[in-house]
Amino acid sequence: MQALYQWDLSGTDLPLIRKQFLVNEDFSKADQPYFMELLSELPGQADVVDAGIAESIDRPIEQLDPVERAILRIAIYELLERTDIPYRVVINEAVQLAKKFGAEQGHAFVNAVLDKAASKLRSTEYNKAGGQAR
Repeated sequence: MQALYQWDLSGTDLPLIRKQFLVNEDFSKADQPYFMELLSELPGQADVVDAGIAESIDRPIEQLDPVERAILRIAIYELLERTDIPYRVVINEAVQLAKKFGAEQGHAFVNAVLDKAASKLRSTEYNKAGGQAR
């Protein structure tokens, strides 16, 4: 999330961000291949991912808090591309990130946006689960 946040705000070259994080961050608890996937795939699909966010919010995506925007981008990417990850897990992990890094009530916003997005992007799974994030 932090690498995508940095990319969004600074426009820094992705290979440079990747190298910086691999050298300076502790990856002992991280899924390094998934980190590499996100940095490689998500920026190229930013328009599709941002459109998925835009359908579930009531303001322009540019007006979102940058931390919440980064979290939502990861989650929408996962909802679209990583169907091996249950939508409830996607939402839960995004909410946890928002609690840790976001604004005071950012987690509630992230939860609401992703619940709405999941109902559209994963409608079969969502409806089968009873139509709720938690």
